[in-house]
Amino acid sequence: MKDEMVDIVDENNKTLYKTSKKEAHDKGLLHRCVISEIINLKDEWLLFVPSEHKQDKHQYVSPIGGHVQAGESLEDALKREAFEEVGLEDYKFKFIGRGIYNRFVIGRRENHYFNLFEIYSDDKVVLSDETKDFKYFTKEEIKRLMKTDPKIFGGAFHFVYKNIYKKFKE
Repeated sequence: MKDEMVDIVDENNKTLYKTSKKEAHDKGLLHRCVISEIINLKDEWLLFVPSEHKQDKHQYVSPIGGHVQAGESLEDALKREAFEEVGLEDYKFKFIGRGIYNRFVIGRRENHYFNLFEIYSDDKVVLSDETKDFKYFTKEEIKRLMKTDPKIFGGAFHFVYKNIYKKFKE
């Protein structure tokens, strides 16, 4: 299988050139990802526990996260990832914000330009091989658990919670 190509961007999200995802990770080059929360009509947040071979295993993370392919729009990447990861096809969504998340995990440097969305759906999700379990949380539960038991959430979710979301500060 051929390694997918991604756009390398600067801190202002301007495309500089394209390269393979492997090279981007090997060299710690900044590239775009889409992240999305899934929120149902009861305003509950669906969070996943990744499979054993994924980062943040045993912790709750955003249900959708993936690379934006070179030349792909954020919206197209979101739709592709939502279908691949949870089987969603027909839903409303909203762009929330963005931020640079740079960490060393599972033997590689991930330097990601996160583009955060919210998907609003009551549709049943289909778990992929990347997901071990899931749970719905209220916003109040997430706020409380971030204070009392923060280790149940993965690093990327902490970044999104603390650096992009404003609603948790309300």
